Formats: sequence, structure tokens, C-alpha cells
Amino acid sequence: QVQLVESGGGLVQAGESLRLSCAASGRTFNWYSMAWFRQAPGKEREFVAATDWNGGFTYYPDSMKGRFTISRDNVKNTVYLQMNDLKPEDTAVYYCNALESLNPRGTYKSSDYWGQGTQVTVAS
Repeated sequence: QVQLVESGGGLVQAGESLRLSCAASGRTFNWYSMAWFRQAPGKEREFVAATDWNGGFTYYPDSMKGRFTISRDNVKNTVYLQMNDLKPEDTAVYYCNALESLNPRGTYKSSDYWGQGTQVTVAS
């Protein structure tokens, strides 16, 4: 098992930047590919970004490319999401997940290992 705790969310103005952190605990952090998801009120969960278990490759949907960057530090057992040029439509609760699987083309399967989420609110 792995336990995940997200932090770094808050209220920002459109066009500003924010960095989220996902701190992991447990014995198996290095075994997992990791991902960020988000969910806004009344919306379905949306995939944001993913990285393999050693940070060798990353994957983003087209809508996030160029603005969001995922990275990880396995020494610190932490995954990050750098978000630039934030837009009001980025407002959501952001969750990290220890993925069941991930391939270099971005095909993934999420696991039941979720954090509690961190709220990001972007004002226009």
C-alpha cells in the first residue's frame, strides 16, 4: 500500500502559477507510476498528467500540454504538478493516484490509492 497526501492548492488569479505536491508514504513508492487527476463540481474526473516510476517519461492530454508539468523526486517520495498560465476552467480539486499501469503512449489504469485532494481555485 501507499498513502498519498496532496498539498499546495489555493486561490490564484488567471494567468498565475501554482505548484502542487503529493507526498507518499509506505514501502512501495518507487514501484508506482503516478498521475494527477482533477474533478470540478458537477464534472467527471479528468486526467491531467502522468509519469512513470523513475520519471523517465511524462504524458499529458493535449489540453494540458505546454502549461502543466509533472515531475517526481523518489528520494523525497514526492510527486509535483507545476501549473502555469492558470485559467478559470482549471478550478477543481486535484488528486494524485498511484497508477496500476502506464505505457509510454499514455494509456493508463488508475488504482484505488488516492489522496484526499487539494483545492485549486482560479479567479478570472
